[in-house]
Formats: sequence, structure tokens, C-alpha cells
Amino acid sequence: MSRFVMQGDVEVATFDWGSAGMRAAPPSTGCDSYVVMDVTLAPGGYHAFHHHPDQDEMIIVKSGRIVQWLDRDHRELGAGDSVHIDRAVVHGSYNDFDEPAELQVVLAPASGDGGYELVDVSGEEPWASLRSG
Repeated sequence: MSRFVMQGDVEVATFDWGSAGMRAAPPSTGCDSYVVMDVTLAPGGYHAFHHHPDQDEMIIVKSGRIVQWLDRDHRELGAGDSVHIDRAVVHGSYNDFDEPAELQVVLAPASGDGGYELVDVSGEEPWASLRSG
């Protein structure tokens, strides 16, 4: 269903690492082609190593900075930078800085009841010790 999505209409969930608001997903808009999320990573917050078996992902940094891991490679990303992640590629986003990082995240296609599914691999090697090594 086509519709306007106003900032005040975005339901935001709070986590220990920051917050995420679903801007477009099957439950809120009926869209099954893609999911769009507004994500805030608090200083020191992170979305640990994981992958999306059935979804491609684009992360766009709107403000702040993150250290973005893409498989075993990483790079500091700032406002205006982005990363494309193919399905099933392990990645993680870490805010190692003193200010919040505002991200726009797009996943496609929508997957599962909420439109978003992931497999957490942060406790598995090499991911469990990659950042410390």
C-alpha cells in the first residue's frame, strides 16, 4: 500500500546498543520488496558480527562515524559514506567514537514476518576474536 511515512509515525525500538525504527517493512507498510530502517548506534554501541542469508543490505551513514566490518576487512565510515553487503556476507557495525551514529539501512528483499532476519555469528571464530586481534 502506498503511503506517506512521517518521522512521528516511525515506531522506534530501543536496545542496549542504540535504537532502530522501521520506516518500511511488511508489518508497517505492507512492502515485501525491501525494508528501510533508521538506526542509531550509541557511542560504544555496535551491531555485532552477523549475516542475512536471504537479503542484500545497504548501510548509509547519515551522521557520526562507525567502524564497518565487511567479512575480515574494515573501514571507518563517516557522514555520506555507505557500504553494500551481499547476502550471506558476515559484517558488523561498531561505534568506537564519542558521538551517536545515525544510519539509514536498506535490506532487500523483505524476509520473515517482520521483514528482517539475521544469523548472529559474533560468538563464533574468527568473528569472536577478530576485533581484539
